[in-house]
Amino acid sequence: SGWCGAALLAGEPGRGALLFHLFLLLLFLLVLLLLGCSRPLVLRRGPGQVGYLPAPGLSRREAARRTRRSRRPGVLPPPFPNGWYRLLDSAQLPRGAARSLALLGEQLAVFRTQDGQVYVVDAYCPHLGANLAAGGRVVGNCIECPFHGWQFRGEDGKCTRIPYAEKVPDFARVRTWPSCEVNGMLLVWYHCEGVGPTWAVPEQREVATKEWVFRGQTEHWVDAHIQEIPENAADTAHLAFVHGPAILGGSDLRYTRSKLWDFMKHIWKAEWQPEPEPNEHCSRLLLQHTATVFGKHVSLMDLTVSARQVGPGLVFLLFEHAFLGRGIILQTVTPLEPLLQNVVHTIYYQKNMPAIIPKFILRAECIQFERDISIWNNKQYLPKPLLVREDSGIQKHRRWYAQFYSAKSTRLPAQQGLDW
Repeated sequence: SGWCGAALLAGEPGRGALLFHLFLLLLFLLVLLLLGCSRPLVLRRGPGQVGYLPAPGLSRREAARRTRRSRRPGVLPPPFPNGWYRLLDSAQLPRGAARSLALLGEQLAVFRTQDGQVYVVDAYCPHLGANLAAGGRVVGNCIECPFHGWQFRGEDGKCTRIPYAEKVPDFARVRTWPSCEVNGMLLVWYHCEGVGPTWAVPEQREVATKEWVFRGQTEHWVDAHIQEIPENAADTAHLAFVHGPAILGGSDLRYTRSKLWDFMKHIWKAEWQPEPEPNEHCSRLLLQHTATVFGKHVSLMDLTVSARQVGPGLVFLLFEHAFLGRGIILQTVTPLEPLLQNVVHTIYYQKNMPAIIPKFILRAECIQFERDISIWNNKQYLPKPLLVREDSGIQKHRRWYAQFYSAKSTRLPAQQGLDW
């Protein structure tokens, strides 16, 4: 093993190094096989768990908090663009249930009636401010306040009953929010000026018909402005540098470029373009992925990905492989606070394919995404970045993304810290 390590450090592809790398590959594949049962892959990364460097004498959470407090995020765009955002997965809200959610600078109450209809209203009762979803009941198509029993209709927010009053005032109502249930998710429409939905969330036919089945989900919290995340699609230059090193190297950027993993490379070809009318709220990223092992092309890892961004917070990543089948990762980005994003990746795949295939794709996506988080959590947003000609896609993307802001969109102070 000492000879093998010396050969690696010297950059010599000797037989010992070859065998050592093959052993690591086999070990990695064994782990994947152990994951290959039919149970979906579920990975939850809590706030501050990834994307921050450790600090001597501090816990991981303390190190993350110190970085957030000292970071200067720059002159930021408005924190809450107009568009559709994920609230919950459909399965997280059974019939007769209510949930209180804080997002987009608002506190919302989400409830499902016994007939399956979902409604979203302001969480606070206009009577004395109780949270309707914190102990409130679903009664018919209304939500009942846990404080005095006032009932508010989900469809229009009107108060329909006050148990101790002879008459319900006509003006007694709670604000309602446009919502929809598509692709196994509950979504809410946000617009800073109260404008109604200007486009619909597209339904993925294979998910609706159950041709593709749920195979896993990852969840992350990102300490950054929402625009930083989709902007990566147009920043094609970062693909080779950040995502070129083998996924075996993990997500810690201090070690991804280690010579230990230099025998494997990911190669990306990418092209980003906005879509024309009437889908100007959409854009597409076409990705061709190939991989090499010891400089040799491995056709098994050839993959075509079409990523369609729909509005500011939804991405449909369609995967297509010559003989490993087709599937989709639904990426949702929801601003919980001005500089805190909840990002969920949910994968659906052909049900006639072994579960190990989509689970491997989702695990690989998770590793690559966590590399990006390490950048986002520590970077500053520059409204006028220093770009070269090859970076022209970034400015093009910013012009496209600007449509999701309004003149009345709330802006943050230039030096606002991240310790919310």
